[in-house]
Amino acid sequence: MRRALFAITGLAASTTALVVLKGSPGATQVAQNLPTAQPVNPAGPGVDPSADPAADPAGGTPKPSATAAAPVSPKPGRTTARPSGTKTTAKAPTAPKTTKAPQSTTRRVTGPPVDTANGYGYVQVQIVVSGSKIIEATTLALPSGGESDIHSGDVRTKYNGTGGEVVKKQSANLNTVSGATATSNAYKSSLRAAIEQAF
Repeated sequence: MRRALFAITGLAASTTALVVLKGSPGATQVAQNLPTAQPVNPAGPGVDPSADPAADPAGGTPKPSATAAAPVSPKPGRTTARPSGTKTTAKAPTAPKTTKAPQSTTRRVTGPPVDTANGYGYVQVQIVVSGSKIIEATTLALPSGGESDIHSGDVRTKYNGTGGEVVKKQSANLNTVSGATATSNAYKSSLRAAIEQAF
């Protein structure tokens, strides 16, 4: 008789716990997934207490499938609090300064053709300038034929090139070539116009 009383009492308690856990709308997924304490099986050993009561082939009393969940304490969280009194200041990285490669300032400037005014022909001068300096002088046109070839050769030798008088004096104030005054003056006029264009 006592055994029957214990069995009925245990069954009633298990059923109540089952109804509370499964039927309670406030039950959370966490509470349902937590491990539970296993009660004494009132149906006896060898019988599955978690079997569905509706599927009991013997038509007997429903068997409990779960009991009240054991309380679980939450895990402590990680804190990211910074100790008081310390300040962290980070400087933004500065972009490296870049310098542009200097562009080439070398250029060629050509003066106009100038008549020698004695019928010998024209003189035209071209200079090569780098920055603010004349680094070379060249004649593009000089009188030719007869004695003009000799005078033009003398003018070319004295004024032209990287070591001529134009580069040395850096101006059109040149010494006149002896015997080639008209050619020298025409050279100076074309050179002066080229220098004015360049600077």
